[in-house]
Amino acid sequence: MILQRDASISKKRDFLLRKKEKPDHAIHDATAAAVTVRGLSAGYADYRAIVDVSFELGTGERLAVVGPNGAGKSTLLKVLAGLLDPMKGKVLIHGHGPCRHICIAYVPQNNMLDWRFPITLTDFVMLGRAQRIGPLRKPRPQDHDIVRTSLEAVELTAHAQRQIEFLSGGQQQRLFIARALAQEAELILFDEPLVGLDVHTHREVLELIANLYRREVTVIMSLHDLSIAASHFDKILLLRKEVMGFGTPKTVLTEDTLRRAYGSCLQVISGEDGAFIVHDTACSGGEHEDV
Repeated sequence: MILQRDASISKKRDFLLRKKEKPDHAIHDATAAAVTVRGLSAGYADYRAIVDVSFELGTGERLAVVGPNGAGKSTLLKVLAGLLDPMKGKVLIHGHGPCRHICIAYVPQNNMLDWRFPITLTDFVMLGRAQRIGPLRKPRPQDHDIVRTSLEAVELTAHAQRQIEFLSGGQQQRLFIARALAQEAELILFDEPLVGLDVHTHREVLELIANLYRREVTVIMSLHDLSIAASHFDKILLLRKEVMGFGTPKTVLTEDTLRRAYGSCLQVISGEDGAFIVHDTACSGGEHEDV
């Protein structure tokens, strides 16, 4: 009886040791691309918002996801973040499915959050450390240091103890980036972060994204502004449920391709140096209509 009890204790100890040795998150495959999407179809109930989407991104690349409302931009980001399961196809982040990664930061649309929730900037950014701290554990001194450094990086230190409800739109986006930095994210997914912001704030957010590029953080952002997509991103994915184009801005943003994707929402104006392609924002209405 004693021998059986000792054997049982030994088995439990060995199991706990093996469990401790095995990490609870995905370890990156050094030979894999940062993002690999193959034949992806996804949506809600019986509705497929995106169909047969495929592309690949290397570490540190910046991808703009563009397309008309209902093109499936938000759906794609949710699948990459592990918030929505694929109906078909494969999604790999550094060689593994997205659900067990702690390196993915997802920045939703501003109108998806209740900014009246009583929480300070410091506490909000500390949420980015949650998976690294572990459940039912208090933040360590190094966690507090990382949060302070992250707020400094986006120039929000002076507001560290303020409530998030008092932030401007630009400060809200900077706060999200601070949380991603605190998380030590290697892939950041932005869902229409520029909506509702003025031109000056656009520049601030885009400068912060340029800093992420220098840190070799992979960035995927959905947006409507084709000129920003062309001037600030390495690659463009043009969606209209299916992939209309993927590659460099020069190869994707052609008149023929854009006409196929946008249809009547696209205006083409003749100029001295040729045709200018203008995305008619009256057809946009904001990404809240996207799926």
